Amino acid sequence: MRPSDYLMSTYAQTPLEGWEEAYAATPERDVPFTTLSGEPVRPLYTERDLPDPERIGLPGRFPFTRGVYPSMYRGRLWTMRQFAGFGTAEETNERFRYLLDHGQTGLSTAFDMPSLMGHDSDHPRSLGEVGREGVAVDSVDDMETLFRGIDLGEVTVSMTINAPAPIMLAYYVVAAERAGVPADRLGGTIQADILKEYIAQKEWCFPIDPAMRFLGDMIEWCAREMPRWHPVSISGYHIREAGATAAQELAFTLKDGFTYVEQAIERGVPVDAFAPRLSFFFNAQIDFFEEIAKYRAARRIWAREMRDTYGARNPRSWLMRFHTQTAGVSLTAQQPLNNIVRTTIEALAGVLGGTQSLHTNSYDEALALPTEEAVRIALRTQQIIAHETGVANTIDPLGGSYFVEALTDRLEEQAYEYFRRIDELGGMVAAVKQSFPQREIADAAFELQQQIDSGERIVVGVNAFTEGDDAEPPILRIDPALERKQVERVRAVRARRDGAAVEASLAALREAAARPDVNLMPLLVDAARVHATEGEIVEALQEVWGSYTETPVY
Repeated sequence: MRPSDYLMSTYAQTPLEGWEEAYAATPERDVPFTTLSGEPVRPLYTERDLPDPERIGLPGRFPFTRGVYPSMYRGRLWTMRQFAGFGTAEETNERFRYLLDHGQTGLSTAFDMPSLMGHDSDHPRSLGEVGREGVAVDSVDDMETLFRGIDLGEVTVSMTINAPAPIMLAYYVVAAERAGVPADRLGGTIQADILKEYIAQKEWCFPIDPAMRFLGDMIEWCAREMPRWHPVSISGYHIREAGATAAQELAFTLKDGFTYVEQAIERGVPVDAFAPRLSFFFNAQIDFFEEIAKYRAARRIWAREMRDTYGARNPRSWLMRFHTQTAGVSLTAQQPLNNIVRTTIEALAGVLGGTQSLHTNSYDEALALPTEEAVRIALRTQQIIAHETGVANTIDPLGGSYFVEALTDRLEEQAYEYFRRIDELGGMVAAVKQSFPQREIADAAFELQQQIDSGERIVVGVNAFTEGDDAEPPILRIDPALERKQVERVRAVRARRDGAAVEASLAALREAAARPDVNLMPLLVDAARVHATEGEIVEALQEVWGSYTETPVY
């Protein structure tokens, strides 16, 4: 008899009750046996925890629990897309070229805080923030510089910006147009998930209702004009970074997505005309199995609801394709080299969970924007996972795991319970206005921090195992001269453009903003062509729509 035959026959003959008695007689470690989100973890999972085989399914088949494509990474590896952006467009263009030269297969753009908030670089509120957390983009001129020498018809580009996303997309379309690449050839994603801004990230320009209209205009326009473009990346990443549990990230992200689907359908856009180009963006936290289960549950819920609730008939509309980024909030300033280990584990969870693209955080990001060395290590982490570990050689290797399948089912149940509560409040927009998801996340974040502060949950190098070298590694420091350079750039743009053409374009935008039946995207493209700045466009729209003040949640 082979050893494996012996082990299987022995297991089959051993009653579980006998094991339970033996386990009960064994002392347990005095630690919380829960997931990072607080979900209790039983000591053993068995075949009794497996769901109906149809709920697990096969890769590339409904309900896509095991992956959205039949061959997954045996056919094509995930896109390795490192987040990059700092200083002016010239500096970030250099970093993009560096990443492409070192094997990156897609570009992901980080914008600075003024750009995210809709301010030009010479706005008083921009002082001290220009180019600090990402690249400064004030006009189409900056967008052209940002991608100079990069073939936008070949490289896919992701842009992480939300409230002013339609403006940035207009700049990108015009910049590509001037490089000879028409809009219908552009491939990539713009985040544009405005609901999660009010829920978690807090970067907004307009009140919620007109902000939803702004996003809807972009989705509708992209459905007609940009067949390769993903007009919204429905983002759980920032929800999780704000302190949400895995179930909250799953539920609030999916409910945001369903809300965008409902809005597009109400506008008369057929669901199958836009749903295949919706994408998602999830966090990869440190709790390995919980994260894998979260991705599997997300695919299953999305496929079921798109088919059965929203009537999508194209199987591509059922596919949840998503980008993953390792958890920034898990990185520590103490013993920062430990972050390489954390990022590796989180990246592996993203891969085993079936992600379509992946960003690995750099070990020094708890201290500053990453250095080139730290970025290279982060990219090499993905390449080692892809080419050395063997995890990409078979599809969904954890499928059928008693623990993973049980956890997948449990997260799905928790998501539907949140859906029920949100529906009782009148839907996601109404729930956000009532601060429901904001309160749930705040409570979860507080509870987790209490566990860390008390030492109940260990964070290595922070509240345990703190001895060692905590010397600060070399960090990237942004030259203050770059801010002055960018301010001069935007003022030079204003000085040399046709001022009358700009005023006419802004007047047309203001007039159209007051009419809900007019799609604003063609007017934004017109404004980009005449070099209107982002701040000017935002201020023109605010004259009609107003601005937003959040009700604090305690």
